[in-house]
Amino acid sequence: MVQQVTRGIKISVETKFEGTFYKNYKINFAFGYNVTIENQSKDVVQLNARHWTIYDALNNIEIVSGEGVIGQKPILQPGETHTYTSGCLLTSPFGAMKGFYSMVNYTTAKNFEVIIPTFKLSAPFALN
Repeated sequence: MVQQVTRGIKISVETKFEGTFYKNYKINFAFGYNVTIENQSKDVVQLNARHWTIYDALNNIEIVSGEGVIGQKPILQPGETHTYTSGCLLTSPFGAMKGFYSMVNYTTAKNFEVIIPTFKLSAPFALN
């Protein structure tokens, strides 16, 4: 698990290899990840958008940006958490993801970014 705190918002990420399958005659490696967002600040915050950079071992880079997470824009009171599960496909058995969430602080009405720490994606059969 990787964790990081930015402006009182703690991000924790756990990953899981889901398996391989063929798509368009190419092998794909499926990875799942669980993200927990914990509001350790004294303010009410809302997650409005996400921005991911996804890397694989073949030097492919994919950028993913959009509103919310899995169709939600969670509002977190102080001490609350929001957990969600998502996933990605890679064309190699190794990779990594990193990014940030765009959030708003309801107390100050200011937007801010929360860093999503870099986490590795690796198929267990490909490890030494």
